[in-house]
Amino acid sequence: MKRGKLLEGTTEEQIHQIMKNLQAILEEAGVNFSNVVKTTIYVTDMSIYGKVNEVHGAYMSDPFPAREVVCVKELPLGAKVEISMVALKS
Repeated sequence: MKRGKLLEGTTEEQIHQIMKNLQAILEEAGVNFSNVVKTTIYVTDMSIYGKVNEVHGAYMSDPFPAREVVCVKELPLGAKVEISMVALKS
């Protein structure tokens, strides 16, 4: 998101941007994706589940965190995907 607007582009590009944003937030907190213990993914259309799964999986590694995918009617600003993560810092 730049200046209150979502990234325009393919679903994959949008998910990559979400993951890059989350990576920056995690790094600012002194952790990384390996510290993530739970991910919640909200989608407005389950037909994009495969794309979400593929891109999300490219950033995560074994042992994978718990994950849930929730299909909702709509997301803020017309987003197709929203991802939240819980990470533990030792």
